[in-house]
Amino acid sequence: MILRTHTCGELQHTQVGETVTLSGWVHKRRDFGGILFVDLRDRYGLTQVVFHPDTLKDFSVAESLKYEYIITVSGKVVARDEKTINTDLATGEIEIHATDLIIQSTAKPMPFEIFETQKGEEDEDLRLTYRFLELRREKLKENVIFRNKMEQHIHKYMQERNFLHIATPILTVSSPEGARDFLVPSRIHPGKFYALPQAPQQYKQLLMVAGFDRYYQIAPCMRDEDPRADRSPGEFYQLDTEVSFMSRDEFFELMEPLFVELTEQVAGKQVQNTPFPRIPFKQAMEVYGSDRPDLRFDLKLVDVTAWGNASEFKVFANAPFVRAIKIDGGQEWSRKQIEEEFEDAAKRMHAKGLAWMKIVDGKADGGIAKFFLEEQLETLKTSLDVTADCIVFFVADEWEVSCKALGAVREYAGKKLALADQNVIAWAWIVDFPFFEKNSETGKIDFGHNPFSMPQGDLDALNSQDPLDILADQYDIIANGLELSSGAVRNKDPEVMYKAFDIAGYTKEQVDKKFGHMIKAFEYGAPPHCGFAPGIERMVMVLKGETNIRTVIPFPKNQKAEEPMMGSPAVVDEAQLKELGIEISHNT
Repeated sequence: MILRTHTCGELQHTQVGETVTLSGWVHKRRDFGGILFVDLRDRYGLTQVVFHPDTLKDFSVAESLKYEYIITVSGKVVARDEKTINTDLATGEIEIHATDLIIQSTAKPMPFEIFETQKGEEDEDLRLTYRFLELRREKLKENVIFRNKMEQHIHKYMQERNFLHIATPILTVSSPEGARDFLVPSRIHPGKFYALPQAPQQYKQLLMVAGFDRYYQIAPCMRDEDPRADRSPGEFYQLDTEVSFMSRDEFFELMEPLFVELTEQVAGKQVQNTPFPRIPFKQAMEVYGSDRPDLRFDLKLVDVTAWGNASEFKVFANAPFVRAIKIDGGQEWSRKQIEEEFEDAAKRMHAKGLAWMKIVDGKADGGIAKFFLEEQLETLKTSLDVTADCIVFFVADEWEVSCKALGAVREYAGKKLALADQNVIAWAWIVDFPFFEKNSETGKIDFGHNPFSMPQGDLDALNSQDPLDILADQYDIIANGLELSSGAVRNKDPEVMYKAFDIAGYTKEQVDKKFGHMIKAFEYGAPPHCGFAPGIERMVMVLKGETNIRTVIPFPKNQKAEEPMMGSPAVVDEAQLKELGIEISHNT
């Protein structure tokens, strides 16, 4: 028997009278006085099938059908009665009157309801254990299909612009790139280990040295990191990209249209601004309280340090920085909401507290308003451009905490007031990151981001400036509150690289041991090059409006970095360990 002549989502009124064969899952089953109606489902959609005892060869088979059985059915395409047309269904004008039926596979009772979901979501580990069932749900299915469509568009875009798709090794060498490596023991070389790549960073730079001036791949990356809502533990994919003989701005101009096309043509949404805004890191932190701000709404932080220091309110008078944010409409929030929700958001960013006052009908009241003279309050209102009833939040602290804590308040307020247009993607570049940063625990100078970035000012900057004042020729692309990628103009000069690592506390010998292959390559002539690597999963999140990365990964890890369906990570056979020369001293 032919298993399928058509899919369940394609049949139209023009095919009335044709005999067709469909295969799929029993989505719904309804019995109306001896006549059975089944909604048959496959990846492409639904078709209603009618089983009548007078036309079906063995009606008892139809009577045995249950939820999620897989069947093959043949019959004639019939126009539905006008009163029974389903306008919500692509195939809603027709139905199949079945003449033949085969049950291809029966199904046990489902461990959870797949389609008729209740208000409360099922346990995540249960859903991930049966992820092959959860993937039947429309939302997850559409996310998987969307991801495929997005990746195909990326390939087309890159190929049309002379990029070469080049695969790089999965088994490589351990490298200090910011996260823990996954190590793979070598059987052939006992006591030595490969590392799974955190990114193809060094390989793609070596491809530039080799003369492949435009490289890309949708690359797997493995990092032993803790899970977050926007970060998958263990593995993810990125659009790894590198070009030669381009400045940063030329690279931006080359790649921006890709994100515009993905937004408008693939996702069917709107881009907020083109060309994308280019916001210096310091400005992003001081104005939005984040280096990945959601720019769909215009709440901004205001530096009121001088005003606060001039007051007699001790918390402000002695603070290195005082920042404020005015939120129109927030005057309706209760003290309990402020303390339990907004103050909690600020404290998670290490603020000692969150001060506030409300301004209603031009008068300041509540919170800390009583500590200020009327004249001082009028000055504040002018600074904040108060034109309507609002609430004002304050954080007084060191520079970083004052920015990040109030940025968290901004983000929470935006969600609470639903200020962001869900049909808009606000792309932007964050530029001019600090090249170095000071470790808050050790006081040691370390790289702020990628050690292979070029410092702005090159060797002169490294020799003459305070390390914490040096900026990197580095950039992030962000959208709707998510960082999609870091990128940079790369350091291709061995002398600059040695000096940069020296400032970060690495000796020449240590650099040679870790990156000698890079140094050696650069000594044979390296072109100017730059690139970036936007995360595929995060791009799907942004374009689909998802808030949890696990909804865009077919088989994700849970919040404990486990995969319940396959049972990973798992204990391995003692013989395997012995062959690798590994002995487990203890289990944690």
